[in-house]
Amino acid sequence: MLDKVWSDDTTSQLEATVQFRKLLSDGKNSTMIKIIRADLLPRFAEFLSRHVLPQLQMEAAWVLTNIAASDYTMLVAECGAVPRLVELLGSPNADVRHQAMWALGNIAADMPSCRETVLEHGAVTPLLAQFKEDMKVSVLRTATWALSNLCFGKLPTDVQVKPIMEIISLLIHSADEKILADACWTLYYICDGVEGGIKEVLDAGVCPQLVKLLMHASTSILLPVITSLARISAGDDTQVQIIVEKGILPCLAQLLARNYPKVIKKQACLIVSNIAAGSKDQIQAVIDADVMNHVIVLLKTSETDIQKEAAWAISNAASGGSSDQIQYLVSRGCLEPLCNVLKYQDVDLVYTCLEALQNILEEGEIGKQGKESATNPYAQFMLENGGLDNLEDLQDFENSAVYRLAMKLLESYWDEELSDEEDLPAPKDASAETVATAPEDAGQPPVPAPEADGGE
Repeated sequence: MLDKVWSDDTTSQLEATVQFRKLLSDGKNSTMIKIIRADLLPRFAEFLSRHVLPQLQMEAAWVLTNIAASDYTMLVAECGAVPRLVELLGSPNADVRHQAMWALGNIAADMPSCRETVLEHGAVTPLLAQFKEDMKVSVLRTATWALSNLCFGKLPTDVQVKPIMEIISLLIHSADEKILADACWTLYYICDGVEGGIKEVLDAGVCPQLVKLLMHASTSILLPVITSLARISAGDDTQVQIIVEKGILPCLAQLLARNYPKVIKKQACLIVSNIAAGSKDQIQAVIDADVMNHVIVLLKTSETDIQKEAAWAISNAASGGSSDQIQYLVSRGCLEPLCNVLKYQDVDLVYTCLEALQNILEEGEIGKQGKESATNPYAQFMLENGGLDNLEDLQDFENSAVYRLAMKLLESYWDEELSDEEDLPAPKDASAETVATAPEDAGQPPVPAPEADGGE
């Protein structure tokens, strides 16, 4: 076969290329190694330029596609094949174009440097041109998948996002799950890897369909959809308000109430947390959609990583909420599970819960003002239900930021309970100063005083 590949006879070249392709299709690694050691990759790349021999072009592209799907992708990217494959996207032969898309998709999927090589040779524009044709579903799947691979990571500034979004805004209505999933992943990649990507996605008008897809039956669709929406929810208040107005919250309430995989519920809690970090109107929207009830249940019953997102959601709502909103959270039973989370050894999680408790206790303190001999109802609840014990245990927590905030709460709200105790110990690790949350003295929005009868 080697002699035929290197011969000047085009028939022999085609026969040998077909034979190599069939051997590679059987998954024989020895054939791949033989091709590489014989330095045949540049030869197959050369065959891609035989425009009068489309069958040879396709077979050569097929060989390179299979090798690009292996551990030797970089060799394909560096053998001179990429610019020729990009050129083949303009071939008059549909089969050749399809195989070129497949090869480029495999190359781009391997590692950032390979993807950059494909992008540097201008693959995006000719790839987008494929979507304007009446494509077979199988070809459309390959094209969408290849586009998704090209958009993964950080796109170069010279790549125009708007034409990509014009295609994706159509593909997210596809009835084919593979096409739909790859289109939705592309949305996430653009949101996450393009400066101003969230705005590009919102300007394309895809939010109504994305929200609708939250109710899709397939997890393979739901995961990229909810991940995209989670990224959008990390935008500014105006961007967050768009997804609120498109009806995301009732959908999240259903997702949180049902038996979905952990990753879905975690993303749903993350979206709630981001929305609750916004204005009081957005916090109220979360409450009105009955989302917080489900978040509190997850805080009570779920695994630690979901609890962390649930705790963030409650903390954010308590930080920026009005008196009535904080009282609502307490009335739905958030205090006890927040106190229980203090038992975990996760620094960020414990610190987040302490911040939430701080804001709730501050609200309780405001509520007792003007009442003789009144006690802080939230501090009293923690005292009676084990929360104070959990808080005191944090005196031994090996993080000074957690220790300081715990001490601040103990001294502010349970000074009498502590007055008979010995001097409190210093934290074990005085050098551990950092947690991935806001500092304990970060300014909080003022909470209006509740009505006289609103202390519960």
